[in-house]
Amino acid sequence: METIHTIEWMKQVARAWRTEGCLVGFVPTMGALHEGHLSLVRAAQKQTRPLVVSVFVNPKQFGPQEDFEKYPRQIEADRALLEQLGVDCLFAPVAREMYPDGFRTHVSVEGLSDRLEGRARPGHFRGVATVVLKLLEIVQPRFAYLGRKDAQQARIIRQMVADLNLDTEIVVCPIVREPDGLAMSSRNAYLTAKERQAATVLYRALDAARREIESGERDAARLVARMRQIIGAEPLASPDYIEIVDAETLEPVVGLRGRCLALLAVFVGATRLIDNLLVEQRDDECVVSL
Repeated sequence: METIHTIEWMKQVARAWRTEGCLVGFVPTMGALHEGHLSLVRAAQKQTRPLVVSVFVNPKQFGPQEDFEKYPRQIEADRALLEQLGVDCLFAPVAREMYPDGFRTHVSVEGLSDRLEGRARPGHFRGVATVVLKLLEIVQPRFAYLGRKDAQQARIIRQMVADLNLDTEIVVCPIVREPDGLAMSSRNAYLTAKERQAATVLYRALDAARREIESGERDAARLVARMRQIIGAEPLASPDYIEIVDAETLEPVVGLRGRCLALLAVFVGATRLIDNLLVEQRDDECVVSL
């Protein structure tokens, strides 16, 4: 596996692949890799070759009071994992390479970025869209793979790619969970033992909503109330938001129809975790994906 730290060399390698007609795949990450990331790698390897994985903790998507400095960084362990999986290239630039002195251009996806995570974390999605556009332009992949745990982020990136006529197709892959249901996340490492046990409340709330939906409930307010009740019963958990929205517009819905997302952001101790479930109406059937 080749490790590349500079934009210019990554672009030269990408140009050579395109000249050879390669179907390049790409998995963008902030490192501290876990099975959720590795599932994206495996999905990409089924469709593409060569495969590039980026590891870059993007300062532009962290607010002033957020966890940029303490965000887990373990580049050597990440490199070893990717090498074991047969990844072709690790792109690991430093911040000054991506944002040199004088950098002043940013990308905003209006309408989708100002609510939910965007409301809770002002400027977050501007940082995400900016870095993802840069990475897609540098690597020039045919397919890029994202996880559905960050559902709003995936929706925003799909919109950016469509609006800017990029040649990359975005593939959104299922959430990967621990045996007790907790969605895998690099931030899970922040949790104490008691907090880790309490964090399962996100999954328990979503699973309760799933059971209600599968029993015929379609009223969004009642489903939100049920999830809020379960989270409220956990002393170590404090909800930031609990909403059910249209999966395309991210606007709140009154009743479930088409494709909807139930989205949670919950503080467990000082750690903020997110999770979601996807509801898809197919003919007369409602399919729920956790």
